[in-house]
Amino acid sequence: MRFIPALGVLVIAGLIGWFVITTNGTGNHFRVKLGLDLAGGTELIYKANTAAVTGDKQGALSALRDVIDRRVNLFGVAEPLVQLEHSSAVANSQEDRLLVDLPGVTDVKAAVDAIGKTPTLEFKLAVASSTASTTAYTSTGLTGRYLKSAELQFGTGNSSAAAGSPTIVIHFNDEGAKLFGQITKDNVGKQLAIFLDGQLTEAPVIQEAIPGGTAVISGNFTPTEARDHVRELNFGALPVPIELISSNTAGPTLGATAFDAGLKASVIGFLLVALFMIFWYRLPGVIATVALVIYLIVTIAIIKVVPVTLTASGIAALILSIGMAVDANVLIFERMKEELRLGKDAHDAVGIGFARAWPAIRDGHLTMLISSVILFWLGTSIVQGFALVFGFGVIVSLISAVFISRVFLLAVIPEKARGVWDFLLSSGLRLNATKK
Repeated sequence: MRFIPALGVLVIAGLIGWFVITTNGTGNHFRVKLGLDLAGGTELIYKANTAAVTGDKQGALSALRDVIDRRVNLFGVAEPLVQLEHSSAVANSQEDRLLVDLPGVTDVKAAVDAIGKTPTLEFKLAVASSTASTTAYTSTGLTGRYLKSAELQFGTGNSSAAAGSPTIVIHFNDEGAKLFGQITKDNVGKQLAIFLDGQLTEAPVIQEAIPGGTAVISGNFTPTEARDHVRELNFGALPVPIELISSNTAGPTLGATAFDAGLKASVIGFLLVALFMIFWYRLPGVIATVALVIYLIVTIAIIKVVPVTLTASGIAALILSIGMAVDANVLIFERMKEELRLGKDAHDAVGIGFARAWPAIRDGHLTMLISSVILFWLGTSIVQGFALVFGFGVIVSLISAVFISRVFLLAVIPEKARGVWDFLLSSGLRLNATKK
Protein backbone atom coordinates (compact mmCIF):
# COMPACT_ATOMS: atom_id res chain seq x y z
CA MET A 1 0.00 0.00 0.00
CA ARG A 2 2.91 2.36 0.61
CA PHE A 3 3.61 2.39 -3.15
CA ILE A 4 0.20 3.82 -4.08
CA PRO A 5 0.85 7.47 -3.03
CA ALA A 6 4.22 7.45 -4.82
CA LEU A 7 2.63 5.97 -7.93
CA GLY A 8 -0.08 8.63 -7.82
CA VAL A 9 2.53 11.39 -7.62
CA LEU A 10 4.40 9.93 -10.60
CA VAL A 11 1.22 9.72 -12.69
CA ILE A 12 0.25 13.31 -11.90
CA ALA A 13 3.80 14.51 -12.56
CA GLY A 14 3.80 12.62 -15.87
CA LEU A 15 0.57 14.29 -16.97
CA ILE A 16 1.90 17.73 -16.03
CA GLY A 17 5.15 16.94 -17.84
CA TRP A 18 3.18 15.92 -20.94
CA PHE A 19 1.33 19.25 -20.77
CA VAL A 20 4.59 21.19 -20.47
CA ILE A 21 6.21 19.42 -23.44
CA THR A 22 3.23 19.47 -25.80
CA THR A 23 2.38 23.16 -25.34
CA ASN A 24 5.59 24.64 -26.70
CA GLY A 25 4.54 25.07 -30.33
CA THR A 26 4.38 28.47 -31.98
CA GLY A 27 0.99 30.04 -31.47
CA ASN A 28 0.05 27.71 -28.62
CA HIS A 29 -1.82 29.59 -25.92
CA PHE A 30 0.17 27.92 -23.13
CA ARG A 31 3.70 28.26 -24.49
CA VAL A 32 6.16 30.16 -22.30
CA LYS A 33 5.95 33.87 -23.02
CA LEU A 34 9.38 35.50 -23.13
CA GLY A 35 10.10 39.08 -22.13
CA LEU A 36 11.83 41.56 -24.39
CA ASP A 37 15.25 40.86 -22.91
CA LEU A 38 14.92 37.25 -24.08
CA ALA A 39 12.73 37.47 -27.20
CA GLY A 40 13.80 40.85 -28.56
CA GLY A 41 11.54 43.81 -29.26
CA THR A 42 10.83 47.35 -28.13
CA GLU A 43 9.82 48.78 -24.77
CA LEU A 44 8.19 52.19 -24.68
CA ILE A 45 7.77 54.10 -21.43
CA TYR A 46 5.19 56.87 -21.35
CA LYS A 47 4.42 59.42 -18.68
CA ALA A 48 0.68 59.81 -18.11
CA ASN A 49 -0.43 63.38 -17.40
CA THR A 50 -3.24 63.04 -14.88
CA ALA A 51 -3.20 66.68 -13.72
CA ALA A 52 -6.57 67.38 -15.32
CA VAL A 53 -8.25 64.26 -13.90
CA THR A 54 -10.66 65.39 -11.19
CA GLY A 55 -12.52 62.14 -10.62
CA ASP A 56 -11.36 58.55 -10.41
CA LYS A 57 -7.64 58.80 -11.24
CA GLN A 58 -6.99 55.07 -11.00
CA GLY A 59 -10.00 54.37 -13.18
CA ALA A 60 -8.68 56.80 -15.82
CA LEU A 61 -5.28 55.11 -15.76
CA SER A 62 -6.85 51.66 -16.08
CA ALA A 63 -8.89 52.90 -19.02
CA LEU A 64 -5.68 54.31 -20.56
CA ARG A 65 -4.01 50.92 -20.26
CA ASP A 66 -6.99 49.18 -21.86
CA VAL A 67 -7.09 51.63 -24.74
CA ILE A 68 -3.37 51.33 -25.48
CA ASP A 69 -3.61 47.55 -25.23
CA ARG A 70 -6.41 47.57 -27.80
CA ARG A 71 -4.42 49.96 -29.98
CA VAL A 72 -1.24 47.88 -30.12
CA ASN A 73 -3.26 44.72 -30.72
CA LEU A 74 -4.85 46.36 -33.74
CA PHE A 75 -1.35 47.32 -34.85
CA GLY A 76 -0.67 43.60 -35.22
CA VAL A 77 1.92 43.10 -32.48
CA ALA A 78 2.14 39.53 -31.20
CA GLU A 79 1.45 39.22 -27.46
CA PRO A 80 2.04 42.86 -26.40
CA LEU A 81 2.27 43.68 -22.71
CA VAL A 82 0.82 46.97 -21.45
CA GLN A 83 1.06 47.76 -17.76
CA LEU A 84 0.91 50.68 -15.34
CA GLU A 85 3.74 51.65 -13.03
CA HIS A 86 4.02 54.28 -10.32
CA SER A 87 7.53 55.66 -10.13
CA SER A 88 9.11 58.33 -7.92
CA ALA A 89 10.79 60.80 -10.25
CA VAL A 90 12.06 63.18 -7.56
CA ALA A 91 11.69 63.44 -3.82
CA ASN A 92 8.06 63.54 -2.70
CA SER A 93 6.88 63.29 -6.30
CA GLN A 94 5.36 60.37 -8.14
CA GLU A 95 4.93 59.74 -11.83
CA ASP A 96 2.25 57.60 -13.38
CA ARG A 97 3.89 55.62 -16.15
CA LEU A 98 2.68 53.32 -18.88
CA LEU A 99 5.04 50.53 -19.96
CA VAL A 100 4.40 49.07 -23.42
CA ASP A 101 6.33 45.94 -24.42
CA LEU A 102 6.17 45.07 -28.11
CA PRO A 103 7.86 41.69 -28.76
CA GLY A 104 9.40 41.34 -32.19
CA VAL A 105 9.10 45.07 -33.00
CA THR A 106 12.51 46.70 -33.48
CA ASP A 107 11.33 49.75 -35.44
CA VAL A 108 10.88 52.29 -32.65
CA LYS A 109 9.37 54.95 -34.93
CA ALA A 110 6.69 52.57 -36.20
CA ALA A 111 5.88 51.53 -32.63
CA VAL A 112 5.63 55.14 -31.44
CA ASP A 113 3.45 56.06 -34.42
CA ALA A 114 1.15 53.13 -33.70
CA ILE A 115 0.42 54.54 -30.27
CA GLY A 116 0.97 58.26 -30.76
CA LYS A 117 -1.73 58.68 -33.39
CA THR A 118 -4.43 57.73 -30.91
CA PRO A 119 -6.40 60.95 -30.20
CA THR A 120 -7.71 62.43 -26.99
CA LEU A 121 -11.39 63.33 -26.84
CA GLU A 122 -12.82 65.76 -24.26
CA PHE A 123 -16.15 67.52 -23.69
CA LYS A 124 -15.96 70.84 -21.82
CA LEU A 125 -18.49 73.49 -20.83
CA ALA A 126 -17.96 77.10 -21.87
CA VAL A 127 -17.85 79.48 -18.89
CA ALA A 128 -17.71 83.24 -18.56
CA SER A 129 -14.20 84.69 -18.75
CA SER A 130 -12.78 87.89 -17.31
CA THR A 131 -11.48 88.66 -20.78
CA ALA A 132 -14.25 89.38 -23.22
CA SER A 133 -12.24 88.22 -26.23
CA THR A 134 -11.61 84.72 -24.86
CA THR A 135 -13.76 81.85 -23.67
CA ALA A 136 -12.79 79.58 -20.80
CA TYR A 137 -13.78 75.93 -20.51
CA THR A 138 -14.13 73.78 -17.28
CA SER A 139 -13.87 70.00 -17.53
CA THR A 140 -17.05 67.85 -17.41
CA GLY A 141 -15.23 64.56 -16.81
CA LEU A 142 -16.63 63.22 -20.10
CA THR A 143 -13.65 61.98 -22.15
CA GLY A 144 -12.69 59.28 -24.62
CA ARG A 145 -12.56 56.91 -21.68
CA TYR A 146 -16.31 56.44 -22.12
CA LEU A 147 -16.25 56.06 -25.90
CA LYS A 148 -17.89 52.92 -27.28
CA SER A 149 -17.59 53.51 -31.03
CA ALA A 150 -17.44 56.19 -33.72
CA GLU A 151 -18.79 56.35 -37.26
CA LEU A 152 -18.62 58.69 -40.26
CA GLN A 153 -21.80 60.31 -41.57
CA PHE A 154 -22.57 63.17 -43.90
CA GLY A 155 -24.78 66.06 -42.86
CA THR A 156 -28.34 66.24 -44.19
CA GLY A 157 -28.90 69.91 -43.42
CA ASN A 158 -31.22 69.08 -40.51
CA SER A 159 -28.50 69.72 -37.91
CA SER A 160 -25.67 72.19 -37.39
CA ALA A 161 -23.74 70.47 -40.17
CA ALA A 162 -24.21 71.64 -43.74
CA ALA A 163 -25.80 69.22 -46.14
CA GLY A 164 -23.24 66.77 -47.46
CA SER A 165 -20.50 67.80 -45.02
CA PRO A 166 -18.73 65.01 -43.07
CA THR A 167 -19.67 64.54 -39.42
CA ILE A 168 -18.40 62.22 -36.73
CA VAL A 169 -21.05 60.38 -34.73
CA ILE A 170 -19.83 58.95 -31.45
CA HIS A 171 -21.58 56.48 -29.19
CA PHE A 172 -20.83 56.32 -25.47
CA ASN A 173 -20.89 53.22 -23.31
CA ASP A 174 -23.56 52.90 -20.61
CA GLU A 175 -21.61 54.91 -18.04
CA GLY A 176 -20.74 57.59 -20.60
CA ALA A 177 -24.32 57.78 -21.87
CA LYS A 178 -25.57 58.42 -18.34
CA LEU A 179 -22.94 61.12 -17.78
CA PHE A 180 -23.62 62.77 -21.16
CA GLY A 181 -27.36 62.78 -20.50
CA GLN A 182 -26.87 64.40 -17.10
CA ILE A 183 -24.47 67.05 -18.47
CA THR A 184 -26.89 68.07 -21.22
CA LYS A 185 -29.83 68.07 -18.80
CA ASP A 186 -28.09 70.31 -16.26
CA ASN A 187 -26.64 72.76 -18.79
CA VAL A 188 -29.39 73.58 -21.29
CA GLY A 189 -28.58 76.86 -23.04
CA LYS A 190 -24.83 76.53 -22.47
CA GLN A 191 -22.11 75.70 -24.96
CA LEU A 192 -20.64 72.18 -24.79
CA ALA A 193 -17.24 72.36 -26.46
CA ILE A 194 -15.74 69.28 -28.09
CA PHE A 195 -11.95 68.95 -28.15
CA LEU A 196 -10.18 66.39 -30.32
CA ASP A 197 -6.41 66.10 -29.77
CA GLY A 198 -6.59 69.29 -27.71
CA GLN A 199 -8.09 71.28 -30.57
CA LEU A 200 -11.55 72.83 -30.34
CA THR A 201 -13.65 71.29 -33.13
CA GLU A 202 -16.99 72.87 -32.29
CA ALA A 203 -18.97 74.28 -29.36
CA PRO A 204 -22.70 73.79 -29.99
CA VAL A 205 -25.32 75.17 -27.62
CA ILE A 206 -27.22 72.51 -25.67
CA GLN A 207 -30.86 72.86 -26.74
CA GLU A 208 -32.23 70.05 -24.58
CA ALA A 209 -31.21 66.96 -22.65
CA ILE A 210 -29.78 64.32 -24.96
CA PRO A 211 -30.48 60.77 -23.80
CA GLY A 212 -29.24 57.67 -25.54
CA GLY A 213 -25.52 58.37 -25.36
CA THR A 214 -24.95 59.63 -28.94
CA ALA A 215 -23.19 62.88 -29.86
CA VAL A 216 -22.44 64.45 -33.25
CA ILE A 217 -19.19 66.31 -34.00
CA SER A 218 -19.56 68.52 -37.07
CA GLY A 219 -16.34 70.49 -37.22
CA ASN A 220 -14.77 71.81 -40.40
CA PHE A 221 -13.44 68.40 -41.48
CA THR A 222 -12.50 67.26 -44.92
CA PRO A 223 -13.81 63.76 -45.71
CA THR A 224 -10.29 62.37 -45.32
CA GLU A 225 -9.78 64.06 -41.93
CA ALA A 226 -13.14 62.86 -40.67
CA ARG A 227 -12.44 59.28 -41.82
CA ASP A 228 -9.03 59.31 -40.12
CA HIS A 229 -10.53 60.65 -36.88
CA VAL A 230 -13.23 57.96 -36.90
CA ARG A 231 -10.66 55.22 -37.45
CA GLU A 232 -8.40 56.51 -34.69
CA LEU A 233 -11.28 56.97 -32.26
CA ASN A 234 -12.35 53.40 -32.86
CA PHE A 235 -8.78 52.33 -32.18
CA GLY A 236 -9.25 53.98 -28.80
CA ALA A 237 -9.37 57.54 -27.61
CA LEU A 238 -6.95 58.27 -24.80
CA PRO A 239 -8.64 59.26 -21.52
CA VAL A 240 -5.47 61.13 -20.42
CA PRO A 241 -2.55 62.57 -22.43
CA ILE A 242 0.71 60.61 -22.54
CA GLU A 243 4.29 61.62 -23.27
CA LEU A 244 7.03 59.28 -24.45
CA ILE A 245 9.97 59.55 -22.02
CA SER A 246 12.17 56.61 -23.08
CA SER A 247 12.43 53.67 -25.44
CA ASN A 248 14.61 50.58 -25.37
CA THR A 249 15.18 48.05 -28.11
CA ALA A 250 16.64 44.56 -27.84
CA GLY A 251 17.43 42.79 -31.10
CA PRO A 252 16.37 39.17 -31.62
CA THR A 253 20.01 38.02 -31.68
CA LEU A 254 20.75 39.63 -28.31
CA GLY A 255 17.54 38.21 -26.87
CA ALA A 256 18.33 34.70 -28.12
CA THR A 257 21.82 34.92 -26.63
CA ALA A 258 20.42 35.98 -23.25
CA PHE A 259 17.85 33.17 -23.34
CA ASP A 260 20.45 30.53 -24.26
CA ALA A 261 22.77 31.77 -21.51
CA GLY A 262 19.97 31.62 -18.93
CA LEU A 263 18.91 28.17 -20.05
CA LYS A 264 22.50 26.91 -19.97
CA ALA A 265 23.01 28.32 -16.47
CA SER A 266 19.80 26.65 -15.30
CA VAL A 267 20.77 23.24 -16.66
CA ILE A 268 24.32 23.38 -15.32
CA GLY A 269 23.13 24.57 -11.92
CA PHE A 270 20.52 21.80 -11.73
CA LEU A 271 23.02 19.08 -12.74
CA LEU A 272 25.64 20.23 -10.23
CA VAL A 273 23.09 20.32 -7.43
CA ALA A 274 21.74 16.89 -8.40
CA LEU A 275 25.24 15.34 -8.55
CA PHE A 276 26.14 16.76 -5.15
CA MET A 277 22.90 15.53 -3.56
CA ILE A 278 23.37 12.02 -4.97
CA PHE A 279 27.04 11.88 -4.01
CA TRP A 280 26.58 13.15 -0.48
CA TYR A 281 23.16 11.77 0.49
CA ARG A 282 23.04 8.62 -1.68
CA LEU A 283 19.49 7.21 -1.88
CA PRO A 284 17.80 10.26 -0.30
CA GLY A 285 19.82 12.36 -2.74
CA VAL A 286 18.43 10.37 -5.68
CA ILE A 287 14.90 10.85 -4.36
CA ALA A 288 15.55 14.56 -3.81
CA THR A 289 16.69 14.83 -7.43
CA VAL A 290 13.50 13.15 -8.65
CA ALA A 291 11.45 15.51 -6.47
CA LEU A 292 13.46 18.40 -7.90
CA VAL A 293 12.59 17.36 -11.45
CA ILE A 294 8.91 17.25 -10.48
CA TYR A 295 9.31 20.65 -8.85
CA LEU A 296 10.67 22.11 -12.11
CA ILE A 297 7.89 20.56 -14.17
CA VAL A 298 5.17 21.94 -11.88
CA THR A 299 6.79 25.40 -11.74
CA ILE A 300 7.08 25.63 -15.53
CA ALA A 301 3.45 24.52 -15.85
CA ILE A 302 2.39 27.32 -13.49
CA ILE A 303 4.43 29.84 -15.51
CA LYS A 304 2.61 28.66 -18.65
CA VAL A 305 -0.90 28.67 -17.20
CA VAL A 306 -0.89 31.95 -15.20
CA PRO A 307 0.76 33.11 -17.58
CA VAL A 308 4.03 34.67 -16.41
CA THR A 309 6.17 36.57 -18.93
CA LEU A 310 9.59 35.04 -18.38
CA THR A 311 12.56 37.42 -18.31
CA ALA A 312 16.22 37.02 -17.41
CA SER A 313 15.36 38.01 -13.84
CA GLY A 314 12.64 35.35 -13.84
CA ILE A 315 15.18 32.68 -14.81
CA ALA A 316 17.39 33.89 -11.96
CA ALA A 317 14.44 33.54 -9.59
CA LEU A 318 13.81 30.01 -10.84
CA ILE A 319 17.44 29.02 -10.19
CA LEU A 320 17.33 30.60 -6.73
CA SER A 321 14.15 28.74 -5.82
CA ILE A 322 15.87 25.47 -6.78
CA GLY A 323 18.33 26.27 -4.01
CA MET A 324 15.42 26.72 -1.60
CA ALA A 325 14.07 23.28 -2.53
CA VAL A 326 17.49 21.66 -2.01
CA ASP A 327 17.98 23.48 1.29
CA ALA A 328 14.74 21.99 2.62
CA ASN A 329 15.85 18.49 1.62
CA VAL A 330 19.21 18.97 3.32
CA LEU A 331 17.49 19.88 6.59
CA ILE A 332 15.29 16.79 6.36
CA PHE A 333 18.13 14.41 5.53
CA GLU A 334 20.33 15.72 8.34
CA ARG A 335 17.51 15.18 10.81
CA MET A 336 17.04 11.65 9.43
CA LYS A 337 20.75 10.97 9.84
CA GLU A 338 20.59 11.98 13.50
CA GLU A 339 17.74 9.55 14.12
CA LEU A 340 19.58 6.74 12.35
CA ARG A 341 22.63 7.36 14.57
CA LEU A 342 20.36 6.94 17.58
CA GLY A 343 19.43 3.47 16.35
CA LYS A 344 15.97 4.24 14.93
CA ASP A 345 14.83 2.06 12.03
CA ALA A 346 14.63 3.73 8.63
CA HIS A 347 10.85 4.24 8.57
CA ASP A 348 10.82 5.86 11.98
CA ALA A 349 13.84 7.98 11.03
CA VAL A 350 12.04 9.29 7.95
CA GLY A 351 8.92 10.27 9.89
CA ILE A 352 10.80 11.84 12.80
CA GLY A 353 13.28 13.56 10.47
CA PHE A 354 10.51 15.27 8.52
CA ALA A 355 8.69 16.26 11.72
CA ARG A 356 11.81 17.79 13.28
CA ALA A 357 12.83 19.62 10.10
CA TRP A 358 9.36 21.04 9.45
CA PRO A 359 9.51 24.15 11.72
CA ALA A 360 12.78 25.35 10.15
CA ILE A 361 11.51 24.62 6.62
CA ARG A 362 8.21 26.36 7.31
CA ASP A 363 9.82 29.49 8.75
CA GLY A 364 12.42 29.70 5.98
CA HIS A 365 9.87 29.40 3.20
CA LEU A 366 7.48 31.80 4.92
CA THR A 367 10.13 34.53 5.16
CA MET A 368 11.03 34.05 1.49
CA LEU A 369 7.37 34.21 0.53
CA ILE A 370 6.90 37.44 2.49
CA SER A 371 9.95 38.90 0.75
CA SER A 372 8.57 38.00 -2.68
CA VAL A 373 5.19 39.58 -1.86
CA ILE A 374 6.89 42.82 -0.75
CA LEU A 375 9.07 42.89 -3.87
CA PHE A 376 6.04 42.34 -6.10
CA TRP A 377 4.02 44.99 -4.28
CA LEU A 378 6.67 47.72 -4.25
CA GLY A 379 8.97 46.82 -7.14
CA THR A 380 9.09 47.89 -10.76
CA SER A 381 8.04 45.57 -13.57
CA ILE A 382 11.45 43.85 -13.76
CA VAL A 383 11.49 43.25 -10.00
CA GLN A 384 7.87 42.09 -10.09
CA GLY A 385 8.78 39.43 -12.66
CA PHE A 386 11.51 38.14 -10.37
CA ALA A 387 9.24 38.22 -7.33
CA LEU A 388 6.38 36.39 -9.05
CA VAL A 389 8.51 33.50 -10.32
CA PHE A 390 10.36 33.29 -7.00
CA GLY A 391 7.08 33.26 -5.06
CA PHE A 392 5.67 30.41 -7.13
CA GLY A 393 8.98 28.56 -6.80
CA VAL A 394 8.99 28.88 -3.01
CA ILE A 395 5.46 27.47 -2.73
CA VAL A 396 6.16 24.54 -5.06
CA SER A 397 9.51 23.80 -3.40
CA LEU A 398 7.77 23.56 -0.04
CA ILE A 399 5.36 20.98 -1.43
CA SER A 400 8.18 19.16 -3.21
CA ALA A 401 10.44 18.89 -0.18
CA VAL A 402 7.87 18.13 2.49
CA PHE A 403 5.39 15.96 0.62
CA ILE A 404 6.94 14.42 -2.50
CA SER A 405 10.30 13.48 -0.98
CA ARG A 406 8.59 11.91 2.04
CA VAL A 407 6.18 9.87 -0.11
CA PHE A 408 9.03 8.50 -2.23
CA LEU A 409 11.25 7.69 0.76
CA LEU A 410 8.50 5.78 2.54
CA ALA A 411 7.71 3.91 -0.70
CA VAL A 412 11.26 2.59 -1.32
CA ILE A 413 12.58 2.01 2.20
CA PRO A 414 11.55 -1.35 3.77
CA GLU A 415 10.19 -1.33 7.30
CA LYS A 416 13.24 -3.09 8.76
CA ALA A 417 16.12 -1.60 6.80
CA ARG A 418 19.58 -2.80 7.82
CA GLY A 419 22.81 -3.81 6.16
CA VAL A 420 23.16 -2.10 2.79
CA TRP A 421 20.35 0.28 3.75
CA ASP A 422 22.56 1.77 6.43
CA PHE A 423 25.00 2.79 3.71
CA LEU A 424 22.29 4.01 1.30
CA LEU A 425 20.67 6.17 3.97
CA SER A 426 23.86 7.56 5.44
CA SER A 427 25.67 10.61 4.10
CA GLY A 428 29.16 11.98 3.62
CA LEU A 429 32.32 10.04 2.89
CA ARG A 430 31.85 7.27 5.44
CA LEU A 431 29.10 5.09 6.89
CA ASN A 432 27.33 6.59 9.89
CA ALA A 433 27.82 4.70 13.13
CA THR A 434 24.53 3.71 14.74
CA LYS A 435 23.75 2.91 18.37
CA LYS A 436 22.52 -0.61 19.12
